[in-house]
Amino acid sequence: MSEINNNTRTMRRNRRKYTIILCLCCLLINFLGVRLALTLELPIFLDIIGTSLAAALGGYIPGIIVGFFTNLINGISDYTTAYYGSLNVLIAIASAHYARKGYFSFKKPLRLAQIIAVFALIGGGLGSVLTWLLYGFSFGEGISAPLAHRIYNAGRLDLFWSQFAADMLIDVADKIITVLIVTLVLRVMSESLRRRFYFTGWQQAPLSAKNQAAADHMNAKGMSLRLKIILLVAVAMIIIATVVTGISFIHFRTAAIDEQIGLAQGVVSVVAEAIDGDRVDEYISQGFASEGYDRIDKRITDLANSSGNIEYVYAYRIEPDGCRVVFDADTPEVNGSEPGELIEFDPSFEKYLPALLAGEEIEPIISNDKFGWLLTVYRPVYDSDGVCQCYAGVDINMDHINTSGFQFLARVISLFFGFFLLLLTAAIWLAEYNIILPINTMAIATGRFAYDSETARADTVESIKRLDIHTGDEIENLYHSVTKTTEDMVDTIENVEHQNAIISKLQNGLILVLADMVESRDKCTGDHVRKTAAYTDIIMRQLRKEGIYTEQLTDAFMYDVVNSAPLHDVGKIQVSDAILNKPGRLTEAEFEQMKKHTTAGAEIIARAMDMVSETNSGYLKEAMNLAHYHHEKWNGAGYPCGLKGEDIPLSARIMAVADVFDALVSKRSYKEGFPFEKAMAIIQEGSGSHFDPSIASAFLHASEEVRRVMNTNMGV
Repeated sequence: MSEINNNTRTMRRNRRKYTIILCLCCLLINFLGVRLALTLELPIFLDIIGTSLAAALGGYIPGIIVGFFTNLINGISDYTTAYYGSLNVLIAIASAHYARKGYFSFKKPLRLAQIIAVFALIGGGLGSVLTWLLYGFSFGEGISAPLAHRIYNAGRLDLFWSQFAADMLIDVADKIITVLIVTLVLRVMSESLRRRFYFTGWQQAPLSAKNQAAADHMNAKGMSLRLKIILLVAVAMIIIATVVTGISFIHFRTAAIDEQIGLAQGVVSVVAEAIDGDRVDEYISQGFASEGYDRIDKRITDLANSSGNIEYVYAYRIEPDGCRVVFDADTPEVNGSEPGELIEFDPSFEKYLPALLAGEEIEPIISNDKFGWLLTVYRPVYDSDGVCQCYAGVDINMDHINTSGFQFLARVISLFFGFFLLLLTAAIWLAEYNIILPINTMAIATGRFAYDSETARADTVESIKRLDIHTGDEIENLYHSVTKTTEDMVDTIENVEHQNAIISKLQNGLILVLADMVESRDKCTGDHVRKTAAYTDIIMRQLRKEGIYTEQLTDAFMYDVVNSAPLHDVGKIQVSDAILNKPGRLTEAEFEQMKKHTTAGAEIIARAMDMVSETNSGYLKEAMNLAHYHHEKWNGAGYPCGLKGEDIPLSARIMAVADVFDALVSKRSYKEGFPFEKAMAIIQEGSGSHFDPSIASAFLHASEEVRRVMNTNMGV
């Protein structure tokens, strides 16, 4: 066993080496594929050949590692590629799944087409949607741009679906090349080499595919352990990711708002410094006719157009009945109000009016009304006496923060999803080899425990030992406990069987002694009880050989009949010695007394059954049947009940033949024994009247065995 364990551990070390080599080679294949596509300016990426190959050869874990780290490595030069790692992970999972089902085969073109379609849907379809979520479609850019323009110009699809269709079509070509290369590699590679590359984590002796499938799909009464682990890991990761993402989003949003506030404060500071507070009345009354007004207005207009997020830049004097325009910059969409024009207050600013009318400074205002989500920042413009003459103001549109926040969430979720799939698969893989398979194989091995023979029990113990579970944790402790308990149980069963055998021999010996004591009262110390038991055994074996009464002739039934046969005349203990040892023919009255030994025997055995709380019902039942009915006849002319045909218990019908034959050939106080041939002729004559014809026929067919028993001295 230790040699097997050492070989298993050596195989695991070699398998890890092959897995590392596979991952490194497939990462290199992905890197070279991308470089080749860029160098040749191909309209494809060739970036998942290694991912699909690693998954097809090594399984889920190597494929996911290669797929995820390919994008992380490429992200060093272009960080945006890292966001697409989740797509490569999905392709790795799909590739491993299809490889296990044997779909990568040139003999299965429809299966290959299915793989290509799924890969294209992930890489092209989901990739196109992910691009839209991350950046919005930059229509007219990227390798699919020419095809997207053609589709859009055809006038059948809008921008989104034109780009989506172009990405899908381009990706189909990429995935056709990938699938064909992987299929070709799998075809030329030998099966033995492919097995070396497949990554497993056995913490026990490896199982065959059939046994592993059985261990994988054991039925559970409730939720399976595998599903519980998956849910636990998935829920924990989702909760952690949700909390971290939520906190990150709040910080991102806060930072974005602070950035816009800083921009707005910078703009209003410049505007406030450009306006001469002592000339505000002049600006209002004369407008562009005032000296230098147009220069200030141009500067304010330039500030308004300096950022796409700035909606309005202006200077207002706050009066009780509205805002008096001092400066109002034009925008490409809206012309500014004329100097001196009075504008009504926006309802959202009513709570700030007292402070504004008093010329006080106010904090930045964020509002969300009919004008949209706006940030408004005011700064007072003072005259030389320090009196507030107007406010420089700027309105910044904040909707872009929502868009940026949505894209931020998409990027974080995309990165998390790749990690999520990687960690979840790793957790499932580790749980499978370290918990689920060891527990299930122990359950299968112990569930198949065979008790029926010493060899079967030894094989069961050996099969449990061959599991060789070595997880190094509580599972291994459980395994050793199960092994020891099984060995102890086998030893206990063997001891119990040994004791049972002794008790059974003692029981049978006591029965024979009791039967001999009963029989010896007629001063004949022959072997009647032993020979009749032997004859019943011969009859039953012959009946089963001839296919007669096979449903009743079970091993247990035959055992019970043979071992209880010596008790068939136990009722004679209540017959007087005068009748039992009378040398001549019995009178009618004496014969009536003799016949009572059948009911007396049944009553004796019935009392014995009542005295024991748990009985071998078959053994004692047949003993009572033999004692009570062995003088019944097939034609109904027997005693004590006059039963007929198959109403007579089978054991009693068998004993009837055995008892009569032994009585015929045995010497008694009142007669000499008949020769074998004459006794057999009498049995033949009684067939169908005295005896069950099938049983009599079987007895006659086994005449040689009968003769051998008859001539054997079976005394003790």
